[in-house]
Amino acid sequence: MKRAIFALVTGHLLLCFTSVSAFAPTDWTKAHATFYGGSDASGTMGGACGYGNLFEAGYGTRTAALSTVLFDDGESCGQCYKIMCDYKTDPRWCIKGVSVTITATNFCPPNFALPNDNGGWCNPPLQHFDMAQPAWEKIGIYRGGIVPVIFQRVPCKKRGGVRFTINGRDYFELVLISNVAGAGSIEEVSVKGSKNVWMAMSRNWGANWQSNAYLNGQSMSFKVTTSDGETRVFDNIVPSSWAFGQTFSSSVQF
Repeated sequence: MKRAIFALVTGHLLLCFTSVSAFAPTDWTKAHATFYGGSDASGTMGGACGYGNLFEAGYGTRTAALSTVLFDDGESCGQCYKIMCDYKTDPRWCIKGVSVTITATNFCPPNFALPNDNGGWCNPPLQHFDMAQPAWEKIGIYRGGIVPVIFQRVPCKKRGGVRFTINGRDYFELVLISNVAGAGSIEEVSVKGSKNVWMAMSRNWGANWQSNAYLNGQSMSFKVTTSDGETRVFDNIVPSSWAFGQTFSSSVQF
């Protein structure tokens, strides 16, 4: 295991490496896709995964909100999907032969529907992507509004290492884990302060994991397991001088 290497610059750590993943793509599956957030995707910021400003977090405009069955109560946050418009089904509104890969960053709530539509496209058991408009327009024609698609879950390719943003206060650390390659989504997290043993964290919401230990003034290490069972240890990635609101990034990636 390679030791994490980091340098703090104005409370942020940024390194530039490209990840290589062993996560295997799934089979193609049918779904539908709409879009939201405006032509500049400004309306997609924030979201149910907690990544905040998606431009600053490195996700850009190639993102999507997932329907209930795909979102899986936040366990799918960070997963990547290759989406292609189903031209054979809808040649009028589909762009032929083009695909786009998005990261799951938000939740599309039940009963979401287009105007004058009687159904909720994000209701169970429907599989639906409400994509950032710039990503959707890679595969569909704007006036169509909604298109049939085929999709597969694919490995996430990210630049730099996994990032840890420390929020909360005193006996409550709320850690946002982002920029995760490979499977993209996280199954388990443990934290260890320099004066403590490994302690399991729990998912608070989306990609935010919590600990109720008092870790102020301690360096912190994290053990992260992605949804495909891959585990990485981020040894002393957070220095003892950390403060709430700071982000730290490692050279370690999935």
